[in-house]
Amino acid sequence: MNILLIGGTNFIGPSVIRHLINMGHDVTVFHRGKTKAEFPDAVNHIFGDRSNLKSFKSEFEKLSPTVVVDMIAYTEEDATTTMNTFKGIAQRVVTISSIDVYRAYGVILGRESDVVSVPLTEDSPLRSSYYPFRDMPQRPLNAPTDYEKIFVEKVVMSEPELPGTIIRLPMVYGYKDPLNRFQPYLQRMDDKRPAIILEESIAKWRGSYGYVENIGFAIALAATNEKAKGRIYHVAEEKTLSESDRITKIAELVGWEGNLIFLSQKELPADWKLMLNTQQEWFVDSTRIRQELGYQEIVPLNEALYETVKYLRQHSPIPSQNNSAPWLLEYKTEDEICMALS
Repeated sequence: MNILLIGGTNFIGPSVIRHLINMGHDVTVFHRGKTKAEFPDAVNHIFGDRSNLKSFKSEFEKLSPTVVVDMIAYTEEDATTTMNTFKGIAQRVVTISSIDVYRAYGVILGRESDVVSVPLTEDSPLRSSYYPFRDMPQRPLNAPTDYEKIFVEKVVMSEPELPGTIIRLPMVYGYKDPLNRFQPYLQRMDDKRPAIILEESIAKWRGSYGYVENIGFAIALAATNEKAKGRIYHVAEEKTLSESDRITKIAELVGWEGNLIFLSQKELPADWKLMLNTQQEWFVDSTRIRQELGYQEIVPLNEALYETVKYLRQHSPIPSQNNSAPWLLEYKTEDEICMALS
């Protein structure tokens, strides 16, 4: 097949591309050329900005891609531009979405009430509160203020002349994770901290994760399988660990001998506040993609965590980038609590 990726030079894209090439497909990447990425030599490139996507239509007509994989459709306008550009050119569009579309995410943010039952399926209720990052002082991954995957999905799945496929991703970790999701825990272990203190509800909380190589493989499967036409899929680890269980696994990998300490909110400093509703868990059922497309993880969990730890140790982020676990206490506060408990 002839497959075109829009974006794909940063975190997840290179993995998708490698899997597509290994499957024997022709791959072209449309990107700005500003991000250095490690691509196989067989990959073709078209340089441009997605804001000017329509101006490349004649070039896309010559390429005549079978499938377009849109890695960076963040807004309704992004999705509309993609569908209008490739209607009459491509046979299908695969668009990368997120499990943040669910009402459960709105509950976590405190913008919607009534805890939603989990695991979430592809038919679970969506948020009624839109633009989740608009009022955040620091938007994840510098997302635009009109970021809204719900509207992206609606556009992609409502064009009769160009069938769509939606892939809803969990929290993704691994090589080049821009959020450095596990760095706050690893840093404490590498600093030989005697303890990591978690509020009880955080310790028990469960959310869906996925390792970048497994995620890339799933996207490649969906892009190359006709059964995916008109379908929405979750991709996530089959077993959902609690936050404390995941920290424990990392601790075992690195040989950390400290203790995990769980405290109630009343036992934490009076000024400590968690701005998330941890009564709402956020994990999904990924049975559909496993049954329909034959997906299964190609990298097991322990290996995925090991490779992630290795990457983080080689590319330690600066502290300002290390904000993926805001519920952790400062070292001084942790020391004072440990002293009081001893």
